[in-house]
Amino acid sequence: MAGTPDKIILKSPALIEYIFQTNAYPREHEQLKELREATVKNYDKISLMSVPVDEGQLLSMLLKVMNAKKTIEVGVFTGYSLLTTALALPAHGNIIAIDTNREAYDFGMEFIKKAGVDHKINFIHSDASSVLNGLINDEKEVGTFDFAFVDANKEEYEKYHEQLVKLVKIGGVMAYDNTLWFGSVAETCEEFKQNSYDHHDLLMKIRNVIRDFNTFTANDPCIESSLVSIGDGLTLCRRLY
Repeated sequence: MAGTPDKIILKSPALIEYIFQTNAYPREHEQLKELREATVKNYDKISLMSVPVDEGQLLSMLLKVMNAKKTIEVGVFTGYSLLTTALALPAHGNIIAIDTNREAYDFGMEFIKKAGVDHKINFIHSDASSVLNGLINDEKEVGTFDFAFVDANKEEYEKYHEQLVKLVKIGGVMAYDNTLWFGSVAETCEEFKQNSYDHHDLLMKIRNVIRDFNTFTANDPCIESSLVSIGDGLTLCRRLY
């Protein structure tokens, strides 16, 4: 989408290139690299829906430090973050992955299978809220997930959070992507209006939703949180009770 802002917080191309070339790309798994390049080739402008490589590596390290075994992913697209998670989990790990776009998931599955981690994934082709409600209604699932990653409908983030805090165990982590919304959360309405963005009204609406969500998580007593300036902004929430 021409005129759509770059969804990377760092605005120095040289610094982004340095981070990617010096640290991120040399450590990127072969199938992640293949999936990233294929997504860019086949999905063009909307390939930015994938998490960037440095954010993926942060999530991978976090999962390993947590010794995570059971996770939820809300919003999959072609599966870069999903493959990142599957590679980080132990052989007996399990991921419930939810998305309404089966085509994009199937596109990425070729690379997930090639990496040998498809057995860890239970993909559910559905809207997320109904699946999460179903899990909440199953007592065996409540409070059993180590980690949840959310990169889906931003207008539903608060609802997803209220559901996930019941499913993720105490001490577990929920991660929400795009919570700096290409930096626009720090702009006034007038400053935002001065930018010539395509789909301006939609971007402004989501910007306001994200700002509300950031205020919500900052004041939620059930969690401790950190808003990390990586990628397009990543909010990490650790469940306290």
